[in-house]
Amino acid sequence: MQGGTAGERGRQAEALACRYLQQQGLRLISQNWRCRRGELDLVMLDGHTVVFVEVRYRRHTAWGGAIESIDWRKRQRLVIAAQLFLQRESRWANSPCRFDVIALGRDQPARPPDWIRNAFDS
Repeated sequence: MQGGTAGERGRQAEALACRYLQQQGLRLISQNWRCRRGELDLVMLDGHTVVFVEVRYRRHTAWGGAIESIDWRKRQRLVIAAQLFLQRESRWANSPCRFDVIALGRDQPARPPDWIRNAFDS
């Protein structure tokens, strides 16, 4: 994920995260799902569980790493966006859900991403 704009690096990080999770057996439901209240990077299915995946990429760790960048406000936006997703995509509304984080650093894809399952509760 060298060069390019921040948006291009973000798209590359999401693509890498999606491929990695698919290799781990998850299935993609939606990517970059947007609503007025926020965006869901990846929505995936792990067995019968709907997984809302936040992909975080940090080129430098001077201001904290990828995981530390998900503050309380960001978690609240993700929860609200997930609730709206489940309302609009009613076939998944009764499925168990969780929030995962994929953290990528400058050295990807030299090593696997940090995958934090059930990173926070709603």
